[in-house]
Amino acid sequence: MEKQPLPLEGAEVAASLLGANGAAGSSELPVTSCPSEPPARDGWNSKVEYFLAQVGFSVGLGNVWRFPYLCHQNGGGAFLLLYVLLMLLVGVPLFFLELAAGQSIRQGSIGVWKHLSPKLCGIGYSSCVVCFYVAVYYNVIISWSLFYLGNSFQSPLPWEQCPEQGNITVAECAASAPTTFFWYRTALDVTDSIQETGQLNAPLTCCLLAAWTVVCLGMFKGIKTSAKVMYFSSIFPYVVLLCFLVRGLLLDGAREGIVHMFYPKLEIWGSVQVWRQAATQVFFALGLGFGSVIAYSSYNPRGNNCHRDAFTVSFINFLTSLLATLVVFSVLGFRAKNTVMTCVASNVELFSQQNVPGPGPQQRWVPSFNVSEPASVGLEEYRSWFHAHGARGPWNLTDCDLEKEMQKGAQGTGLAFIAFTEAMSLLPGSPFWSALFFLMLLNLGLSTMFGTMEGILAPLADSFKVLSRNKTKLTVGGCVLGFLIGLLFTQRCGNYFVSMFDDYTATLPLIMVVVCETFSVSWLYGADRFLDDIEGMLGWRPSVLYKYLWKYVGLLAMLGLLGASLIRMVLQRPTYLAWSQEKASEEELPYPDWALALLSLLILFAMMPVPLGFVHAALRSRAARGPRGPAGFQAVPTADECETPLTDVTDVEQTAV
Repeated sequence: MEKQPLPLEGAEVAASLLGANGAAGSSELPVTSCPSEPPARDGWNSKVEYFLAQVGFSVGLGNVWRFPYLCHQNGGGAFLLLYVLLMLLVGVPLFFLELAAGQSIRQGSIGVWKHLSPKLCGIGYSSCVVCFYVAVYYNVIISWSLFYLGNSFQSPLPWEQCPEQGNITVAECAASAPTTFFWYRTALDVTDSIQETGQLNAPLTCCLLAAWTVVCLGMFKGIKTSAKVMYFSSIFPYVVLLCFLVRGLLLDGAREGIVHMFYPKLEIWGSVQVWRQAATQVFFALGLGFGSVIAYSSYNPRGNNCHRDAFTVSFINFLTSLLATLVVFSVLGFRAKNTVMTCVASNVELFSQQNVPGPGPQQRWVPSFNVSEPASVGLEEYRSWFHAHGARGPWNLTDCDLEKEMQKGAQGTGLAFIAFTEAMSLLPGSPFWSALFFLMLLNLGLSTMFGTMEGILAPLADSFKVLSRNKTKLTVGGCVLGFLIGLLFTQRCGNYFVSMFDDYTATLPLIMVVVCETFSVSWLYGADRFLDDIEGMLGWRPSVLYKYLWKYVGLLAMLGLLGASLIRMVLQRPTYLAWSQEKASEEELPYPDWALALLSLLILFAMMPVPLGFVHAALRSRAARGPRGPAGFQAVPTADECETPLTDVTDVEQTAV
C-alpha cells in the first residue's frame, strides 16, 4: 500500500524513498512526485572507483595534522577511546544515513531533501553554500602545498637555515627559527594582523591558479575523469605514510614520541571542551553535511550494500588517522630528542668552560660524566645531575626536558608547515623526504577537493536542466569563481581569513545542516519508514538500533555540539593566531568587530535557504490547494512543486520540455 503523506505536506502527496525510480507503490491513486533523476545519469565503472572516491573524500588534510594535534593535546590514548566511541554511536549511523539516502533516491543533496518534501529542499542549498565556503579556502591550503613542493627540489632546503643580509643573519629569523621564518615571511609574507591587508602574494596567487586548474581538469567530465585521478590521489598518500612510518620508527626519539602520544590521561573525559573537539573531528573526518557523501553514493546501483560501505570507509578513515599520528609523532619525537640533546651538549660545554670546583664541599657538584666530550653525555644522566646539583650552581645552566619539548607541537597548518618541516630538514636526504611529504599533502587535498566540488556541482546539475545540459561550463564556471574569491586568501593577511573560515564560517553551518538532515529523516519522514525503504533497497532490514541512534543519540549529540560551539563563541570572543614581526613570535589576537560581522553574515547566508525553502514551499502548497475540481477533489501538485524556492526557473523548464 502507498505510504501516508508527510504530516507537513498538507494536500501534497509525498513519494516514498522507494518511489525514487518511478515505483510509487501498489496504490491505484495517481501520485505525482518530483522527478527523481535526470534522464541520463553517470555511474561508477566499478565498485573500486566508488570506494576510492569515498575514501579519498573522507581522508583529507585533517587526518594528517588536525587529528594528531587533538590527540596530543587531549590525553593521547584517552582521546582515541573517546573518538572511537563517538565514531560508533554518532559518526557511522549518520554516515550510513547519508549513504542510504543518496543511493536510494539517486540525486544530489538538493534532490534528496526535495524528494522527502519540497519544504526541505533548503537543506540541500545550505549544504551547497557551505561546500563552496570550504572549497575556496581548502584550495588555498593546496596552493601552500604546491609552493612548498616547488621549493623542495633544492639542496639545502631554503628553510634549513636563516637568510643573511650583508653577512648578518636576518633578525626576525634569528629570534624565531628558520622554518618559522620561511613559513610566515617567505611563503605567506604575512601582516601583523587581519586589519592590515597588504597586496596580493604573487607566488601564492600563481599556485592557487595552478591548484584550481588541476581541480578543473580533474572534474572536467564529472566522475568519469575524477574517478580515474582517484586511483593515484587516493592510494599514493598511503604509500608515502608507510614510507614515513618505516623511516620514522628507525629514528632516535621515535619511541619517546609514540609513548608520549598514546599515554592515556583519562581525567580529560571530564572536560566538555574535549568532548566537543572529539565530536567535531568525527563530524569533519567523515564529511557529514557536505552533500559529497550523498552525491557519490547517488551514482551507485540501488542494490549496493551501503551499510557495509559505511563501516568500511569509517574504519579506513580511523586507521588512516592512527597511521598519520604514528608517523607525525615518531618524526616529532626525533625532532624533540635532537633538540634536547643539543641542549645537553651546549650546557655541558658551558659547564666545562667555567671553573670546576676543586677539593672541598663543592666537589660533589662535579658530574660523573666526561665534561670534555659533551656529545657523549646522555639525557638521563645529565638531568639527574642537573636536578641534584647543577641547578644550584653558579653556571646558569638550563634543564633539557623532553616532555616539555614534545608539548611544543604546533597546531593545524603549523604542524605540517613548521614543526614537521623542521623535523624533515634534520633527516639525511631531506629534499627527497620534503618533496614526498608535500606531494602527499597535495594528493590528500585534491581527493577531498574533488568530493567537495562534486557536492556542489551534482546537486545543481540534478536540480536544473539547463545546468545538467552544460555540466562542463558549470564546472569551469565554478572553478573560475572559486579562484576569484580565493584571491581574498592570497593577500598578505589571507592566512587569518583561512583560520576564520576553518574555525567558524564553515563549521557552524555544517553542524546545523546535519541537525536538519537528522531531524528530517528520523522525525519528519520517520525512522521506521526510512528503515522500510532501506529494506526494500537492500533486501534486508538494518538493526532497529539505528532508529534510536538517529532519533536520539545522533540528534542530541549534534544539538549538544552546536550548543557548545555557540556558547563558546558567545562567552569567549573569537580569536586568531597572528605573527608579530617585531616580536618574531605568534600571539593570539581577538577578531575586530567588522570581521565578526562578516563571519556572522556568512553563517546566516549559509543557513537562510532552510527557512526560505520551507516558507516558499508552504506558500506554493497553499496556493495549489486553492482551486477545487467539480467533484470537490483537490488540485494535484504538478512538477512545478519541485522548483527551487530561491530561483524561479519555470520558464526555463517549460522551454526545455
